[in-house]
Amino acid sequence: LVLNVDSDTEIDSDVVSKLVRKMQDPAVGAAMGQLKASNRNDSWLTRLIDMEYWLACNEERAAQTRFGAVMCCCGPCAMYRRSALLLLLEQYETQFFRGKPSDFGEDRHLTILMLKAGFRTEYVPDAIAATVVPDTLLPYLRQQLRWARSTYRDTLLGLHLLPGLDRYLTLDVVGQNLGPLLLAISSIAALAQLALTGTVPWWTGLTIVAMTLIRCSVAALRAGELRFLGFS
Repeated sequence: LVLNVDSDTEIDSDVVSKLVRKMQDPAVGAAMGQLKASNRNDSWLTRLIDMEYWLACNEERAAQTRFGAVMCCCGPCAMYRRSALLLLLEQYETQFFRGKPSDFGEDRHLTILMLKAGFRTEYVPDAIAATVVPDTLLPYLRQQLRWARSTYRDTLLGLHLLPGLDRYLTLDVVGQNLGPLLLAISSIAALAQLALTGTVPWWTGLTIVAMTLIRCSVAALRAGELRFLGFS
């Protein structure tokens, strides 16, 4: 087994044993732990990112593993089966996208290769890793741009996998890719309505607010922490 840990990440003392326990199933090619922000208290942004990580791990990844395939085993803390890595190494080292070498989103790309090779990927919520997150807006936006490029690229590469996976995962992938675009279009349309007609787009605003509050309320209830209401 091969453990990948980012240089700015610290893992709990029992992370290795918990990931190894999951990897005892030979059908599992990769498993990731739960990520937290080690510098959570540095700024308002790091507090928000820490909550974002909780949502990504304990909603998105937890649901995906329930249906048989985590779509991205995150780089800061993930374990891989060495025999599977050797099978995929050439593909992994020679990533191309639209005919050009690609060196971003390597964790998502490797996860997709694992799934294409027929292995399962898993999330282990009690294997805790704390990683340093951006504490100012510009580095955060650069990071998010890299991750978004990786998401859209590897969604295209992995589309043919979806018919062989649980239907929930198709719904999840479609939501991840279309959700931000629909939100952007809704916001632009609302601003256009306000500018061109002078009328307030109440329904658009209320719908976005309601969806946000519902999601954050569920997270606050599940985590048992009121701070998630502030994530709204």
